[in-house]
Formats: sequence, structure tokens, C-alpha cells
Amino acid sequence: MFNLGSMLNLGSTEPVLGKAHIIVECPASEIFQYLGEGLFENYPKWSPEVKELEQITPGPVKLGTEGRQVRVDQGRRTESKFKISTYEPGVRLTLVGVSDPYRCTYELQAINPENSTKLTFSFELLEILAIMRPFEGLVRVAIKDGAERTVQNIKRLVEAEKSKKVSISQ
Repeated sequence: MFNLGSMLNLGSTEPVLGKAHIIVECPASEIFQYLGEGLFENYPKWSPEVKELEQITPGPVKLGTEGRQVRVDQGRRTESKFKISTYEPGVRLTLVGVSDPYRCTYELQAINPENSTKLTFSFELLEILAIMRPFEGLVRVAIKDGAERTVQNIKRLVEAEKSKKVSISQ
């Protein structure tokens, strides 16, 4: 296959994947409620790089819901639109870029259905822009670090939310 970027030594055109997982002391249904149903309220909490976030399509969050975000990553401001391409309560939530080539997926796997869940987050940059290809190594490290930070933030936030609910009910 013809690849101008490779011929000109501009770096790889291969997708970049960052993936991380963590065990969260919470049932999958509650984590999904935080991630999926509460997406537009909670996303900036677990991803503080998100500076603006709005739901474009009306109604509850579901398959096909679209949103717009403005992020500042390492001083670089970007704006993108995304769409929910997978919405399986308690199992999986996938956002795909509409204006940019990316996909992020949150997968939930019950370890102990009442108490703990394995959360796997993956972010795929489906294409590296030609201007960014010389920095591909840095992009890969930033995406990998971002995936680790994302699962840790979600764990901290969801477990804190659960503790708050338990203390209020007692």
C-alpha cells in the first residue's frame, strides 16, 4: 500500500493505543451510571484536561448522543465533537471522534458483582497527523500515561462517591 508519510520518513501512520485497567470497589452498574448516564456532568472530573463540555443532542445520554469538548493537553488547546457509538449499561461505553480520528472505550467486568469491577480504559488515536508524526514517541507516551491517569481518577471519584452515599444512609 502506498504510504507517503513512510516514504518521506514522516513517521508511522499506525494508530496509537493507550490502555489501562484497575479494580474499582463498586458494582459495574454504579460505575456505568457515573460514566454513562452522568457523562456530561462527570467527564471533566476524571479528565481535568476537559475545559468545556456540552451535549449537542437533546435527551438522556444514550447510543448516538453527541457532544462537543474543548481540551487543553500539555498547553495545546483542541476542540472536537464526539458521538457515543456503544452504550451497553453495566458493560461498555465507547465515544468516537466525529471531527477527529479517535475512539475511547470504558469496559466493565464484574469481579465480585456486589463489590468490585475491573475497569479497562482504552484510547486510540486512529491517525497521527503528518505534522505530529516526528513526535510520535512523545504522543505514544502521553496517551499511555493518560490512560493510566484516567482509570486512577475514575476509581478515586467513584469510590469516594460510594463512600459518601454510605455515610449519608447511616
